[in-house]
Amino acid sequence: MSRPSERADAQLLDERSPLAHTRDRFRVPDGVIYLDGNSLGALPVGVPDRLARVVEQEWGDGLIRSWNPLPDGGGDWIGLSKRVAARIAPLIGADPADVHVGDSTSVSLFKAIVAAARLRPDRRVLVVEPTTFPTDGYVAAGVADLLGLELRWCDPADPLAAVDEDVALLALTHVDFRTGAMFDLPGITAGAHARGALVQWDLCHSAGAVPVGLSDADADLAVGCTYKYLNGGPGSPAFTWVNPRLQADARQPITGWMGHASPFAMARDYEPAGGIGHWASGTHPVLALSALDAALEAFEGVTVEQLRAASLSLTDLFLELLDERCVPRWPEIEVVTPRDHARRGSQVSFRHPDAYGLVQALIARGVIGDFRDAGAEPGIARFGFTPLYLRHVDVHDAVDHLVAVLEGEEHLDPAYASRNPVT
Repeated sequence: MSRPSERADAQLLDERSPLAHTRDRFRVPDGVIYLDGNSLGALPVGVPDRLARVVEQEWGDGLIRSWNPLPDGGGDWIGLSKRVAARIAPLIGADPADVHVGDSTSVSLFKAIVAAARLRPDRRVLVVEPTTFPTDGYVAAGVADLLGLELRWCDPADPLAAVDEDVALLALTHVDFRTGAMFDLPGITAGAHARGALVQWDLCHSAGAVPVGLSDADADLAVGCTYKYLNGGPGSPAFTWVNPRLQADARQPITGWMGHASPFAMARDYEPAGGIGHWASGTHPVLALSALDAALEAFEGVTVEQLRAASLSLTDLFLELLDERCVPRWPEIEVVTPRDHARRGSQVSFRHPDAYGLVQALIARGVIGDFRDAGAEPGIARFGFTPLYLRHVDVHDAVDHLVAVLEGEEHLDPAYASRNPVT
């Protein structure tokens, strides 16, 4: 089924990769080609032991004492959020002092959108692009209703065209979750600033795989989840970044005790902590943050430039093999991911009339991707390429399996006529 010379070329690319050693930092099951790290990252090997230690020793033996540093070097739960922020910051081009970690993505988006609207009280419009991840649109609509603002949908091909003197915030997803198309973050940020608007970036599908450069772009606010390319585990806490030039004036709406300047003074009135500190609200989730902290160790010694180079090499190979081996025989496959490196995230997606069945047939063979509905258009088969643990031989073998599925019409199995609750 496979052509040895091509697979040998893929193996050579893997041997030369500066990230060849990082695959060993993950538990990738035998017989599985995992192309869904853009939905849930693989398990880093250090996480189980870290969680066991936190549960059995720090919680079990240390009890509440573990909120402070323990004599054996463990504990210090109170500083855990800041330690995790320090690991995330270089991956998004930010200073650790400007990153908060601990809320869900939806809560983080709510806080950021409300704060941005308050920073532009004379402007009454929030702009969102219609292909954004649904949560972003739902939260923006909720904030608009709460604050009496207008929600305006922009053209994804030219989001700045919707930004005028009435717009307080332009909220965009850096990498489109369906297609993998990537916006020009610095260019759009500068364009919105020229119109007097703020920009909020959703980094859920970019952080940990593509360069972001928030500080260099002088972006305003950003939110991102940590369970995709950052491998923090299902439902792991999100992060929020706020430009330091805005932190003194930005007022987030959930003023909980952990954002107080002196939480254990138990004062009646709220006094915000300085800097990014007042973006904290409730007690941060210690178990989830501990898993994330251990997971982020997988990035040690790895640069964002290395991640990007590996990502582009992997996605280039997948696109080349689709073009060579699949599209000519099955022209109903429509690649929707940009070919241009500057516009591509770390995934490749294609439309197909039976995209759901294709994904399920591949999963049955151990090639795990996922499906995303595209409304009235054919659905999208979506494949994520996580540079830390995916190899070029995996890409080559995945296309072998795709060809076999199409040749054998395995995707037309009646079992795939009904969809699972999670697709």
